[in-house]
Amino acid sequence: MNPGPGLTVDEYLARVASDDARESLIRLREIIREEVPGGEESIKYGIPTMKFHGFVASYAAWKKHCSFFPGHTVNEFLNQLAGYKTAKGTVQFPHNKPLPEELVREIIRARVAENLAIAGGA
Repeated sequence: MNPGPGLTVDEYLARVASDDARESLIRLREIIREEVPGGEESIKYGIPTMKFHGFVASYAAWKKHCSFFPGHTVNEFLNQLAGYKTAKGTVQFPHNKPLPEELVREIIRARVAENLAIAGGA
């Protein structure tokens, strides 16, 4: 998907072709926003991204899967992510099989805690 210049997160999600992928990403967005109420949501590198005292996570829809990008924090949750394809900073999941909500919350909380620690507890 070519996001185009000036695309908003809402516009990105509206352009996701697969209904299952769109629903999965909308729920992922809701979870991230609940866990990072003071975060800054934007499109970075063509995909939805949340920042809070630094990068928290991004997510995207692709033709055959969705991706969740919480950065290096993936390594801390590899056991819980068994059954999903993981790579450097990325978790891939089928359009119709979203990541478990509580696991996403744990990963996001870990990202936020790390950012706050680096920022000096801001």
